Amino acid sequence: MSFLLSRFAVLCLVVFSGFVSAQVPLLPAPPQLAASSYVLMDANTGEILVQNNPDERLPPASLTKMMTAYIAEVQLKSGNLSMSDEVLISEKAWRKQGSKMWVEVGTNVLVEDLMRGIIIQSGNDASIAMAEHIAGDEDVFAQLMNQYASKLGMNNTQFKNSTGWPAEGHYSTAMDLALLARAIIYHDPALYKIYSEESFEYGGIKQPNRNSLLRDDPSVDGLKTGHTEEAGYCLVSSAIKEDTRFIAVVMGTKSTAARASESKKLLNYGFSFFESATLVSANESLHTARVWKGLASSIDIGLLEPINKTIQKNTRDLHDIQIEIDPTLEAPIAKGDVLGKLVITLEGEIVHEQVVVALNDVEQAGFFARLWDAISLFFFNLFN
Repeated sequence: MSFLLSRFAVLCLVVFSGFVSAQVPLLPAPPQLAASSYVLMDANTGEILVQNNPDERLPPASLTKMMTAYIAEVQLKSGNLSMSDEVLISEKAWRKQGSKMWVEVGTNVLVEDLMRGIIIQSGNDASIAMAEHIAGDEDVFAQLMNQYASKLGMNNTQFKNSTGWPAEGHYSTAMDLALLARAIIYHDPALYKIYSEESFEYGGIKQPNRNSLLRDDPSVDGLKTGHTEEAGYCLVSSAIKEDTRFIAVVMGTKSTAARASESKKLLNYGFSFFESATLVSANESLHTARVWKGLASSIDIGLLEPINKTIQKNTRDLHDIQIEIDPTLEAPIAKGDVLGKLVITLEGEIVHEQVVVALNDVEQAGFFARLWDAISLFFFNLFN
């Protein structure tokens, strides 16, 4: 048996003089991009707003280095690695072609410098050096990369090396790279700041960050570019405005300019029409319910986890929030016990459901108090 206890937001708003109900604003179709695959994700909620071929397995080129940097980030945060550690540069790392940090064979380079060499300069040499330092061998490190990919839910990804150098069976997807970007952003916000640095100088050679959006849009603060002949021009970018952050992944465009402009289209669409919102907070009493046969006659009901949703702009107050619980709650009740559910609807359609729980304990009363409540509860049920 359940019943409606309370409404926390009004679905129908009065406008003009004819009591016309407010409606969700019109939403245009998302932009169509000149790219093989793309995804727009709300980083806060993980919800996908735009997607095209999101699970198509494609060569990720230097976007691979995001995983290399992420593993280093995990090692740093766990204390297994320090920014001040010195890494010996092998001949393999030094000889690797493609984009370089320009480290010298046989020299020792700080982990802090290698992190910037990987993220900002997209150095193949820096990536191999980091892989060898963490795992002893790049092939062993690739196994570690795949283990982390599995842990993050990157189910359509397989890494063969630390750099993104073309290799048979080395692939990822726009969706998987969005998941990786989200992990990077939230795992260590202090280290994530490196992704927003516009240039890095090492050995007297200053190189700009290849993510041109960092210079074009102050809201953009990461993440990584990639390019090979097979992969085309790729970009994983992220931008934040107020409390809303979006991640855009664009793969297989035709030029550096195209990957930037197509990514900007996704980010602009997101910020124009959507926002992250906490519709209901956690650990706050949403309702005080009657409790029978307890030392206390009432209990506070709420959520252990907040409800964060990606919503269309200007619709926050159009969400109708209701709580359904059993009206005959009996002690004992422990904090965290599920007592019912919260339902959020928008224009009559359910958009979210979540259990509500006890926010405090209510112990069982003594015999005579329980007996009295049992009699009262009998008549309550009889007439209700």
